[in-house]
Amino acid sequence: MSELLFKSFELTRSYFIKIVEALDEAILDVQPHGFNNTIHWHVGHVLTVAEQFMFGFPKKSTSLPANYMEIFATGTKPADWQGDVPSMQELSAQLKEQTKRIKEIPAESFNEKLKTPFLGQETFGELANFAIFHESLHLGQIQAMKRVIEAANAK
Repeated sequence: MSELLFKSFELTRSYFIKIVEALDEAILDVQPHGFNNTIHWHVGHVLTVAEQFMFGFPKKSTSLPANYMEIFATGTKPADWQGDVPSMQELSAQLKEQTKRIKEIPAESFNEKLKTPFLGQETFGELANFAIFHESLHLGQIQAMKRVIEAANAK
């Protein structure tokens, strides 16, 4: 099971990074009509939520700055950002570093039951699978936002 999870995670994350790094910088902080956030926010959110799911951020992991919860957690938005916000280059580097750490998680960990089920997920492996699903959802949002922004700019 863990080999399949690692392979799925690596496939999803490598594609996510490839798409994000190819984006025009001019569109990263545009919030198109009908969307709650920006591409910049989505990238930070994916990083932050994966850190929560896989490493217990912010209580058990110090690999990301604590303020990422205030910037990128569910329910946050760029309109409320204050202080230092990481650049897309920083986020991209952190996504790559996080992928390496995820691949170092012991295989037996994925069978462990969660203390409290989360969104229907009962084991750490199920939660890891949900992290992959979550990342894919946000990748779809990023791609949709890119198309909407580019279409608006073409007029």
